[in-house]
Amino acid sequence: MATTINSNMAVVSKVFCSSSEVVLVVRRRPHVVNGGGFIVTNCAQNVIFKVDGCGILGKKEELILKDSYGHDLLLIRKKGGVIEALSMQRKWRGYSKDFEGSEKLVFCLKEPQNSCFLKKIPIKISIEQKDYNDHKNFQIAGYFPDRACSIIDSSGNVIAKVGARKEVQQVMPSNDVYTVTVKAGIDQAFVVGVIAILDYIYDGSTKC
Repeated sequence: MATTINSNMAVVSKVFCSSSEVVLVVRRRPHVVNGGGFIVTNCAQNVIFKVDGCGILGKKEELILKDSYGHDLLLIRKKGGVIEALSMQRKWRGYSKDFEGSEKLVFCLKEPQNSCFLKKIPIKISIEQKDYNDHKNFQIAGYFPDRACSIIDSSGNVIAKVGARKEVQQVMPSNDVYTVTVKAGIDQAFVVGVIAILDYIYDGSTKC
């Protein structure tokens, strides 16, 4: 039986951990720039996060998560190399920056190498910080392109859930606007970083 999450799960920063459940709204940027990314707002329509895709950065397989002020929170890139190319899974890595500006590995996401396995092999995420003492292993349950998936920790707790926004679907079926419900105490920046990678993997707004 899944247990209740009581403490803050700060992966990027405790600043992005709320004491109550939060519903975020993800909106694809206008199609002016291919691979432009998306913005994330709260229920009051205030911008909380921005994700720049390859259309803005000019680099494939690289993303940047920013806060509402435009400050970089995460640099996300896919690891390359011969060994990676021969592997059944590809690794995406999320880095934060310390006070000296050095990159610090925060988490890894393993993407199945062959798109045929995307529905069959669970997408797994691991926290790479040595001083992190909470759940370190997660996986994606469901299918992101359907806007019906969850991030689940190693105890079976759903820490975040992606869902279609009903009022939008009733007017005009579209995957350009959807919600992400983040449980209390969970790092919202970490969750949006994972969503950004899923968006890229499934040819979303961040991919050129």
